[in-house]
Formats: sequence, C-alpha cells, structure tokens
Amino acid sequence: MTDAILSVKDLSVTFDVRKQGAWPWTAPQKLHAVSEMSFDLKPGECLGVVGESGSGKSTLARAIVGTVPTSGGNIMFEGADLAAMDTRQRRVHRRDVQMIFQDPLAALNPRMTVGEIIAEPLITHEPQTPRSEVKARVRELMERVGLLPNLINRYPHEFSGGQCQRIGIARALILKPKLVICDEPVSALDVSVQAQVVNLLMELQRDMGLSMIFIAHDLSVVKHISDRIIVMYLGRQMEMADAGTLTTLPEHPYSQALIASVPIPDPVLERARVRPILEGELPSPLAPPSGCVFRTRCPKAQPDCAGDRPAMQDLGQGHFVACPYHAPMDVQKTA
Repeated sequence: MTDAILSVKDLSVTFDVRKQGAWPWTAPQKLHAVSEMSFDLKPGECLGVVGESGSGKSTLARAIVGTVPTSGGNIMFEGADLAAMDTRQRRVHRRDVQMIFQDPLAALNPRMTVGEIIAEPLITHEPQTPRSEVKARVRELMERVGLLPNLINRYPHEFSGGQCQRIGIARALILKPKLVICDEPVSALDVSVQAQVVNLLMELQRDMGLSMIFIAHDLSVVKHISDRIIVMYLGRQMEMADAGTLTTLPEHPYSQALIASVPIPDPVLERARVRPILEGELPSPLAPPSGCVFRTRCPKAQPDCAGDRPAMQDLGQGHFVACPYHAPMDVQKTA
C-alpha cells in the first residue's frame, strides 16, 4: 500500500528469558512476544487490535513507538525505516508518534502539575517556544479535551480516572502528532466514562486528521471506533478485516470465539444463544505450539495444523485469515 503512513512487514519481537536458578552460562529461552506481523495503516485511519492478555498487543505498540527492540522484519513510518534512523530522525519519530497508556494515573508524574505534564513534550521538542505561548496552548488543549483551564495548577491525584486520561490525551496531542497509539486507554475506567473518552478520541481523530492504533479487549468498543480490526493470538495475526465484516462475519475460529463472548443486552436472547466454546488456557510464549499456535484450543483443529504455520489467505476486500479450515460464522444467527 503506497499511501500508508505506517507499514509493518514481518515484524517479530523476542526477549531472552533466563530460568530462575539457572547457571549463568546456560542459554536463555526465547520468549516470542510478536511473530511476523504485517499490516499497513492509512493516514486518518483507525486500526483496532484485539486479543487475550498475553497476545502481544502492547509489545506491538511499543515496538512501533521504538521503546522495545525488534528481532526481525521492519517498520516503515512515512517511508523511513525505523531501524535505520539516526538520533535526529528518531527524535522526529518520537514527536510524530505518541502513545496513550492504560493506567491514566500511573502514566502521570505525581510531582508535576497538570500544566507541566501537558507542556513537557512541547518544551522538550520546541524549547524556543515562549512560555506564554506554551501556557496558552496548554490551556487551549485542556479545554479541547474537556478540562477546565483553571485547573492547570492542580496535581494528578486531585482528578478522577477519566479526567487523568483526558490529561494523558492532551499530553499526547500537544505536539500535533501524525500517529497516536492507544494501549487499552479505557479498560481502567467506568463504563459511562469509557464512552465519553472513546467519543472524545473519535472527535479528535476526525478534527485533527490523526492516524490511530486502538488496542482493547472490548470488541464493542473496538468496533465503534475502528475502521479495520486485527485479531492477535500468542503474538501472531489470526485475522484482519474491516470492522463491520469482522464483527458480523468472522472467519477464523478464534475471532468467532471472541465475538461470541460479547454479551447481548437481552436476557432472553443471551440464554438462547449458541456460541463456540473456547477451552483451555493460553499456551506459554516460551514454548508456542508448532504450526498454527491456536490449534491446541481450536474446535476445528486437524492433524496437519501441527505442521507448517498457516499463511494469511486473502479473501478479498481487505479480508485476511490465517486458517485453512476457515468458515464464516453469521453472528446474527448465534443469538
């Protein structure tokens, strides 16, 4: 995709893990956090990433930001290879790619005021900016994200969780980045507050022309905000499609299990619902299953699933699935 702002190709991230009590000369084990991920992100597009805890979503985000080293593949941002960037180019990359974190309070420095927290990236990257202009931009952005500007001298502990997340959003947007990565930004918030924050992110994305990667567990939230969705399992890509197709006609057995796990707000329909059952626990990334990593929990697994890793099949219209035995499931008929 030539017009992609972000292009990830065969990205892998592994970590060396040494067993407790092992001899110093013992070779460490390899933890496969992300394995051969590939996707493109268009300017102004929101890409949702879903999967169980431990599926590699946050590691993928940190690899794109540049806070964890990659083990293979490449990340191209606006045509520049992240791995080949020098110090100056990385500084520009950090300015253009910002991150919103899961725990809003833990992400803020308790010893700094709200104004100092929001202004810090601007002062770091644009030290020549007059202090009066910095303060004016901070106040303007506070108002834009739904915070009263007269709270500029208060500290994070004086705010609620939703307000702290708004502060984090303002901090991420003060430099007017091109890509914002949201790492489960609403999972620690109440349901009513989640809706407010998601709607705020959608409004800001539209008004500022942001590209966005939105990571979450809640598929209803991801469907609401995303243009396309990637389903991850044990560091691998299981399925990718536009949000409407993936949430109504999922093809991969794992995607179907995730979609079926979303409750229906009708007790009669919920009790009568037929859904695929996902049994067992997520395997250890230190020793992932051979072939298809989902085969140990897949209701459609066949003996040959233990062989070669299934390649992503193009089903047309941007729909890709990594399963030779895929079959569509009409979500409406499971109710």
